[in-house]
Formats: sequence, structure tokens, C-alpha cells
Amino acid sequence: MATSLPRLRSYTTSYVVIPARLASTRLPRKLLLAETGKPLLQHTYEAAARAARPAGLVVAADSDEIATTVRAFGGDVRMTSADCASGTDRVAEVARELPEADILVNVQGDEPELPGASIDLAIELLEANPEMEMSTLATPIRDRAMLEDPSCVKVVFDGGGRALYFSRSPIPHAREWRDELLSAEPPCFYLHIGLYAYRRDFLLRLAELPRTPLEKLENLEQLRVLENGHSIAVGVVHDRTVGIDTPEDYRAFVSRVRVGYDTVPGLSDPGPA
Repeated sequence: MATSLPRLRSYTTSYVVIPARLASTRLPRKLLLAETGKPLLQHTYEAAARAARPAGLVVAADSDEIATTVRAFGGDVRMTSADCASGTDRVAEVARELPEADILVNVQGDEPELPGASIDLAIELLEANPEMEMSTLATPIRDRAMLEDPSCVKVVFDGGGRALYFSRSPIPHAREWRDELLSAEPPCFYLHIGLYAYRRDFLLRLAELPRTPLEKLENLEQLRVLENGHSIAVGVVHDRTVGIDTPEDYRAFVSRVRVGYDTVPGLSDPGPA
């Protein structure tokens, strides 16, 4: 469930772009894994298509193999340069071909269970906050292991929802730890969810900015935005989705898909694993 927005919205034209890279370190060629009967990338594409606000949905491919896969399931795909250093660069390359877009939403290709409402919220945050150039999402942390895990990025933001900092370290740091902090209301700790929406003009400028000291130190691209004095709006959601990074993540996802086919009337099994 997403947070409500208190301000009036001004409606914009938005597009979802899914940057899709064939190579991956911990789970090779993960976007093409198809033990459910569909490529992982197709699951993400179909999840993103459930958002109500975007005018279109495009995959930014880095290879012919990815592009061929997207065309096979009927998706829209644009080829991007193999030299793009990041997913943001791929989204920016597609944005140059979409002059009608006011907002671009970057959805990672390994997020097959992302709710469409999360995409809509990221767009609405920019519509409701014209002074913000970018938006992202967060969800409360209720588990200490997650709080201390450097692979789980944390975010702190002010009372108006403006990001103050992102870190791999536990932030804010409790001077005296009490387990009750994990169940406090309002929550003390938030996990960053790696979905971003950008105003088009800002995205094109961002892609030209060099990496910044804090970005290099934490290896977090969003810190480049803050270090250059720009604003990121943070929306809170209460349904955390799990990205697919490891073989274990993928096996768990396949199991969840199979349970869904077994328990939802009218759905047929997608085929053997």
C-alpha cells in the first residue's frame, strides 16, 4: 500500500524504460532465464505494464539477443549503446528519442513482482512536487539483519519526503540500540527501493555529470544527485518486492510463480521447469 499525496497533481506524459543488460555477475544471463515458461524480463515487462499512469513502456536493450526476446513476447524495444556505463545511461539514451516525455521511470529488469502502483506513485510524486527533479521509493525496515546488511541500501528523508542521504550503513545510527526501534511508529529505518522517476531534462543533464566522491565511496549512483545539490522525493510503500540477484532468488521466484498457478482458478501451469 502506497502513501497518499496531499497536494494537487498536474498531469504529465510519462514512460517506463527497463534497461536490460545481458551480462550479470551473480546470476549469468538472468533476464533470459525462463523456468516459469517466460523469460524473467517478460515477467518484469508485464508487471510494469500494470501501472496506470505511463503512456508507454520500452525496454532499453544492450544486445540483439535481449531485443529478439522482447520482440518475441510482443514488447517494445530500443537498442542502446554497448558502451553505456549504467542503467541510467540507457534510460537517458531512450529519453533522447522521446521528446514528448515529461517523466521517465527507470524499472530494473530483474523486478518481476514490482506493483504497478509503485510506478504510479513515483510519477505522482513528481507531479505533486514541481520543485523535485527525481523520485524514488522506500519501505520500513523491521529486521536488524537487513538494517546491517551492506547490500540493503538505507535512506533517510525529511518531513517533506526529501531525501537527505542514502547509505549501505545503518542510518540513522542509534546511539543506544533497543530492539523496540524496529517496531516503532513512525518507522525509524527505511530500505531504499531502486525504482527511479526523472524529469526528462534533468535525466539528460544527470547522464553527463561525472561520478562524485560519495557516489564512488558508497557505490551508489543516487548520491551524485544529492552531491550536485538536486532534490529526490521519497515515497513510502509497505509492500516490499524482491529483485532477482542470485540463483536462490530466482528459485524462490519460480516457486512463488508455480504456487500462483496452482492456487488461482483459471490459470494453467506455464510448463515444466
